Amino acid sequence: MSIATILLAGGAGTRSGSALNKVYVEVRGRPLLAYPLATLDISSSVGTIVLVVRPEDRERAGEVASQVVRHTTVRIVDGGVTRQGSEMCGLEALANDVDAFSCIAIHDGARPFLSLSMLESVIETACRTGGAIPGYVPETTLFQMNEGVLEPLEDAQAVQTPQCFRSAPLLAAYRAAKTAGFEGVDTAETVELFSDLTTAVVPGDPRAFKVTFESDFESAERLAATWRP
Repeated sequence: MSIATILLAGGAGTRSGSALNKVYVEVRGRPLLAYPLATLDISSSVGTIVLVVRPEDRERAGEVASQVVRHTTVRIVDGGVTRQGSEMCGLEALANDVDAFSCIAIHDGARPFLSLSMLESVIETACRTGGAIPGYVPETTLFQMNEGVLEPLEDAQAVQTPQCFRSAPLLAAYRAAKTAGFEGVDTAETVELFSDLTTAVVPGDPRAFKVTFESDFESAERLAATWRP
C-alpha cells in the first residue's frame, strides 16, 4: 500500500510567543518541523509528503525538507486562510493521482513527536476500516459546559493527529464540505459529516502533544533530548 501524508505547517503560531512561525523554531538544534518529517521519511508506508505552508515560508520549508527527507517524495504547496482551507489545498494537490494512494493521513506540523509505531497503527487501521485517529485518556479531567454548569466529561479522550482516511472518500468529503461552507475542527469531524467512512480510535501517545504556547517549548526541549521515533 502507498500512503500520502499532508503535513500542515501553515499556521502563524501567535500563541507560542515567537515572531517566527513556530514550526521553524529550533528545539535541540532542529526546527520543530524536522521531527515529524523524519518520522514520515522512515515509514515504509508513506510514499508522498505534501507540505502545506504559508507562501512566505516556502523557501524555509524546502530547506528543512531537503535536510531531513531522504527516501520520500515531498511536494510543497501554499495553504489556505484556515485549517480546513489548508487541508483542502493539500488534498487538491493529490487530486490528480488520488487513486494511487490507499489512504491519506493529515498531521499537524506543530506535533513534532510523532512515533513510528503510532503512525503505522493509524495507517494500518485506516486502510482496513476506512479511517482512524489516535486518542488517549488524559491525566487531567476534561470538562464541558452544560446549561451554564461545568461538568466533568466521563470517558473522554484527547484526540491527536495523524488522522488517516481512505483517499477518494476523504477528498470527496472535503469538496462537499467546501460547497456547504463548512469549517471543521479537525479532519475527523469533516469526514463524519460528509462521508460514510467509519472512524476507529487507536491508542494515542501523550508525547505527541501540540506545541501551542511558549511553555510547550520547555516540554519539547526535555523530550527532544532523548527522542527516537
